[in-house]
Amino acid sequence: MGTIGDVTGLSSRELWQRAQRALAGGVSHDSRFLPPYPAYFHRAQGAYKWDVEGRKYIDYAMGSAAMMLGHSHPDVVEALRAHASEGTFFATVHPLEVAWAELVQELVPSAERVRFVGSGTEATMLALRVARAYSRRPKVLRFEGHFHGWHDYVVPGMKAPFDKFPSLGIPEAIRDTMVVCPTDAQQVEERLKADRQIGAIICEVSGANWGSVPIRDDFLGALRVLADRYACVLIFDEVITGFRWSPGGKQALIGVTPDMTTMAKIVAGGMPGGAVGGKEPIMRLLDPRTEVDGLKPAIIHRGTFNASPLVSAAAVAALKVIRTGEPHRQANRIAARIREGMQKVLDRLEVDGRAYGESSTFHVFFGEGARKSSIGDVSPAALRAMKRDALDVYTNGLRKRGVDFMSYTGGVTSLAHTDADVAPTLEAFQGAVQDLIDARKIALL
Repeated sequence: MGTIGDVTGLSSRELWQRAQRALAGGVSHDSRFLPPYPAYFHRAQGAYKWDVEGRKYIDYAMGSAAMMLGHSHPDVVEALRAHASEGTFFATVHPLEVAWAELVQELVPSAERVRFVGSGTEATMLALRVARAYSRRPKVLRFEGHFHGWHDYVVPGMKAPFDKFPSLGIPEAIRDTMVVCPTDAQQVEERLKADRQIGAIICEVSGANWGSVPIRDDFLGALRVLADRYACVLIFDEVITGFRWSPGGKQALIGVTPDMTTMAKIVAGGMPGGAVGGKEPIMRLLDPRTEVDGLKPAIIHRGTFNASPLVSAAAVAALKVIRTGEPHRQANRIAARIREGMQKVLDRLEVDGRAYGESSTFHVFFGEGARKSSIGDVSPAALRAMKRDALDVYTNGLRKRGVDFMSYTGGVTSLAHTDADVAPTLEAFQGAVQDLIDARKIALL
C-alpha cells in the first residue's frame, strides 16, 4: 500500500482506501465521488487523460470546462515554466496582473474594470457584495436551479425543492436576502415590482447547470430591460460561458451587456482563479482610494492568492489564443458532430432521448416524450431527474469504454478535440446507453 506520503504506483482502489482515512468523505469535491470508488487520474495531454492504472480516456470534462485549449497547451505550459523560475508568489502587485486585466477588458463587453479572485465561487460572492453596495438594496433575485458556486448566498435555490436549503449550515436569515424565481420574464417583473428591496439579478447565462436546462437568448435581453426599469444591477454568471461561447462570452455573442460579469475557469487559463468585471461606476467602489459613508475602502475585498503570478502567466498565454477565435471554431464543430451522432445512436436504439446543446457543449436527456418535445418544452425538474443508480450505470459505462463526460448530461469540447475523437466517443456512448437499457434504467419507444 505504500508509506505515508508515498502514493506512487498505487491503484485507484488503493488510493481510495487511503483517501477515506485522510480526506473528509474521501474527496475534495462532492461530485468527484463515483461508486464504488472514483478513478484517480495523474496525466493529461490535449484531449486525453490517463488514470493511475494507465487507461486512456477521451476527456470531455476538460477540467470542469476550464480547458478550452485542451490539457497542457504548449503556450500555457511554457508560460508556467518561464515564470515559475522567476518566482512563484510575491503577495504584491506585479506586471502580469495588468496584462491579464487588459485582455479581459478587451474581450468582455461589460468589463470596464476588473478585479481578480481565487475561484468562481469567490467571483459571485464579490459580485453580490458590490451589487448590494451599489444598489443600496439588500436582496438579490436568482433563478431556480442556476449554479453560482457554494457560498451561503447562492446555495438557496440551486436545486429542487427550491423552498428548502439543499445544505446544512446555512443561516435561516440568508433566505430573506435571496428571491428565487423561475426563468420567466413576467414572473421576474412581478417580483421586482412587489419587492423594491431587490437590488440585483444574477443569472447563469447558459441556463441552469451550464445549459443542461437551457434558456432563450431573448430572456437575457428581457432581463436587461427589467434591470434598467427597476434600477437593479444585472450580473451575468459567465464562469462557464465566458470565453467559451465566444472570445467575449455569451454577452458578446448575443449583444446583451450586463452591469457585472463573474468569470473563472477559462479566464485563468485553466488554473485556480477567477474575475469580476463590471462597469466603471460600479467597480469604483472597490478602489481603495474611494470613501463612501466614512468607509475607505467602501468595500472590503482581499485574497492572498488573487492574481498570483503563475495564474496570471497561464491566463495571459491562454487568452491570447482565445482571442483569435480559432478554439471556438474547432470546439463548436466537434461538439455539433457529437450532438448529431448521439441523436442517431438514440434513434437507432429506439431510446426516448434527445441530444442538445450550444456552442462547444453537448447534453442528452433521457425521458418519456423526449423525442416528441423540444428541449425548451421540458420542465427543468424532468431534465435533471436522472436517478443516482442510473447515473452510475451510465457514467461507469462511458468510463469503462475510455470516455469521460463532465456530468451525466454531457460534456464540453476544446481546441484539442479532433474528428478522430468523434467515432470512439459515439461508440462508447452507444455502449453506455445499451448498459442503461440492459439495466432497465431508461425508457424505450
